[in-house]
Amino acid sequence: MCFLYIFQILPMRRRPRPVRNIDHSIPSPCIKVCLFKKDELVCKGCYRSQDEVRNWMIMSKDEKLACLAQIELRQSK
Repeated sequence: MCFLYIFQILPMRRRPRPVRNIDHSIPSPCIKVCLFKKDELVCKGCYRSQDEVRNWMIMSKDEKLACLAQIELRQSK
């Protein structure tokens, strides 16, 4: 009981989360065909790297445009 009482009195202190300006103006190039091979680090469906897939939602508009340019280069090879 004493343990619960302490937490009711003292609020939990957390670090404030960073404010992210998420850009939704550029849709994801994902075509829902995710295939990564061991020796290749690029998805065979959308031609993005694992880092690009993971970070797409938090990328800025300029970063997404740069990523799309890289995708075009990868597709042409």
